[in-house]
Amino acid sequence: MELSEETDVSQVNLIQPNGEPFGQRDVATGAQQVSFEIGTSYTPGEYRVLALEGEETVQESALSVQPDLSIMEMGIGKNQPEEMWDSSSDKISKEAFVSVENQGNGPDAITQLLFIGDVPYPSGDEGTNYDENDDVSGIYDPEEDSEVDEVVIEPGEQLTLYSYRSPFAFVRGEGTSCESEEQTGSFEVILETRVGTNRVSNTYSIHYSASEEFDNCEITISEG
Repeated sequence: MELSEETDVSQVNLIQPNGEPFGQRDVATGAQQVSFEIGTSYTPGEYRVLALEGEETVQESALSVQPDLSIMEMGIGKNQPEEMWDSSSDKISKEAFVSVENQGNGPDAITQLLFIGDVPYPSGDEGTNYDENDDVSGIYDPEEDSEVDEVVIEPGEQLTLYSYRSPFAFVRGEGTSCESEEQTGSFEVILETRVGTNRVSNTYSIHYSASEEFDNCEITISEG
């Protein structure tokens, strides 16, 4: 928050959308900027900024803070290995990447990556069954080589998520298996988030080629 050189300000208060104080900052003489760290546990909406000199409010402004997440692209590691964390790894063939952008002006935390519907090994009760388990994210961190609790996305940032629970692995008796005739279906990619609308999703069409083996068909996906 920038302060006017012409205005004497000793304190800046930030008020949440519900009218409760979020925090306050004392302003040193000559300072022209103060900042608040809101993290990813804040309430989105309109915040009020009050600049005070002593007990008197000398300036007031409103600031809307709201994340706006969109799924830009998704794909399967087997089909697009160049988009994965390691194009030479066998593991990536069963995993997916999802490109996400935050077009809002507030940060958010993505807490789950879900694949629901006609995928080989969905996140629901016909597959890995973690969609109702808030303690399981389904998000892989290549740097840690493990599943992470959440991924923070800042305003204006675009990042790539990787699946951890192998949604495109063929498992006998689970999800969708290959058949002797071609198959079509649909599925949703869902992001559970902490701050924004709590859920961001895109729907995709999926096509399976014919195969005499339950795990040997080719998969094609398209948006919509």
